Amino acid sequence: MSWQVYHRFIAFTNARLWRLTHVDVLLLAALLILMSGGLFILYSASGQDVAMVERQVLRLGIGMVTCLGLAQLPPKYMRRASPFLFAVLVGLLICVLLFGVGAKGAQRWLALPGGLRFQPSEFMKIVMPMMVAWYFANRPLPPKLKEIITVLVIIAVPSLMVAKQPDLGTALLVGVSGIFALFLAGLGWRYILGAAAAVPVAAYGLWQVMRDYQKQRVLTFLDPESDPLGSGWNIIQSKTAIGSGGLHGKGYLEGTQAQLNFLPESHTDFIIAVLAEEFGMIGCAMLMCAYLLVIARGLYIAAYAEDNYARLLAGSVTLTFFVYMFVNIGMVSGILPVVGVPLPLVSYGGTSIITIMATFGILMSIQTHKRAR
Repeated sequence: MSWQVYHRFIAFTNARLWRLTHVDVLLLAALLILMSGGLFILYSASGQDVAMVERQVLRLGIGMVTCLGLAQLPPKYMRRASPFLFAVLVGLLICVLLFGVGAKGAQRWLALPGGLRFQPSEFMKIVMPMMVAWYFANRPLPPKLKEIITVLVIIAVPSLMVAKQPDLGTALLVGVSGIFALFLAGLGWRYILGAAAAVPVAAYGLWQVMRDYQKQRVLTFLDPESDPLGSGWNIIQSKTAIGSGGLHGKGYLEGTQAQLNFLPESHTDFIIAVLAEEFGMIGCAMLMCAYLLVIARGLYIAAYAEDNYARLLAGSVTLTFFVYMFVNIGMVSGILPVVGVPLPLVSYGGTSIITIMATFGILMSIQTHKRAR
């Protein structure tokens, strides 16, 4: 009986409808599970704010349309457009530095007609691995030193521009997305070990250019108890929420840290603390399983992509999605400094949801446009 169910499931995933619409049904199912769980958590984290959940549904819907739309576009067209998109976004980042719109001490947006704002750095997370994959597409791999230096310059220019805004979290993700593509191109161990040896020097240089509030985040990470009512408040309350949930949690809508507003940003960066408090370690494990399904499918698509461009692009966007998840959970649990990275597809957000869903549209395109063999 189990084999019959298995074969029916495989037949369903290979149905003609899915092939015609270029939908990878396994990836789509994993995303729907993750997004549904995210809405469930958001309702509690927002203080039962139905309007906020409805806005999140709308944004997820726009993201899904973006995903399915990009899935229709063959990878060869993405490949041709990669250098053009990269040049346009670098130009927009220059515009942000020159006359961008500021808020809360950061200048990250461009003003659009109708009072709308546009954040170019969010889209660089997608275009960066596209550019690196394009650069390596017709070159022999593994790359030589000259090619590695060229790619590092390609990665460094927009990453430093984003860090200048300042937006350290997004700069990290932009840089990592390009580094992953470089690593997957077959970076030799001598270069990897050399980079590891240079980390202390790079960290010292980064510390010298960081702003005071960014330095304070690092100091708070090292000793949150030094300012429990100020900069250490967020992480202390977050760790309290996680620890109080135990194995099974306190129950849905019963978490005191979130419901009594002790936990700041509970619907955005610290949303997983709400899950941990209300559903405990079991709830967190279930969320991790949903993320694992998405990441495993993405890596499978990368492993079986038909050319270097598709393979590097699919692998790098999947690993970048993992970094999203890891950095958010790490900073909420106190093992990483707070850098303002949301929990993907769970935290309340706008542009980040659309860009993340766009990467999954790229993955579906790579998987469903493979030539018959």
